[in-house]
Amino acid sequence: MGPGDDLIGGLKRGEAAAFDRAYLQYRGRLFGYLSRMARRRDLAEDLLQETWFRLAQRAPELDDDTDLGAWLFTVARNLFLSHVRSAMTGADRLHTMSFWESQATYTTPFELASASETQQRLESALCELPIDYREVLVLVVVERLEPLAVSKVLGIRPEAVRKRLERARSLLSERLGERPHQGGER
Repeated sequence: MGPGDDLIGGLKRGEAAAFDRAYLQYRGRLFGYLSRMARRRDLAEDLLQETWFRLAQRAPELDDDTDLGAWLFTVARNLFLSHVRSAMTGADRLHTMSFWESQATYTTPFELASASETQQRLESALCELPIDYREVLVLVVVERLEPLAVSKVLGIRPEAVRKRLERARSLLSERLGERPHQGGER
C-alpha cells in the first residue's frame, strides 16, 4: 500500500487529516485550473468550494485505486461545464459572457506589476484559445497531469489528447506571433 492508497483510505474513512492533506496537495492546482477556465476569480472560488464539497460527499464511494488528482480535476471540469451550460441561453451568448474576455486577470496591483510581459502575453494568448484547447494546455503544461490522466478528465482517448495538445500548441504559437514548430512533437 503506497502513500496515495493511504490518502484514499483516509478519505474513505472520513479522516479530517486525509482531507487536509488532499486540500493542501490539490487546492492551488485546482484553483489555477478553474481560474484559467472560468476567467473570474469569484466563479473559480465557488467552483473550487463545490469540488471539495463533492469530495466530502463522495469520498466513501472512491475506489481504492482512484487517481485522486484526475478525480478532482474531472469534478472541477464537470462543475465548470455545468456552469457554462446553465449560464448560456443560446450559442450566440458564448462570446459575450464575461469570463471569455481575452484579458488576463490579476487580483492585486502588485500581481499585475510583478507579472512579466511574457507571462502577460502568454496568459492573454491562452485565454483567447477555444475552451477545448485551453483546457488541454492547462491540464498538461500548467498542471503537469500525465496524458492518461488528462484523457480520463476529459473523457477522450489518449490519442485525442495528443492531437488536441498539438493543435493547442500551434494555436498558442500563432497567437503569440511565433511560427509553429515544424515536424513532430519534441
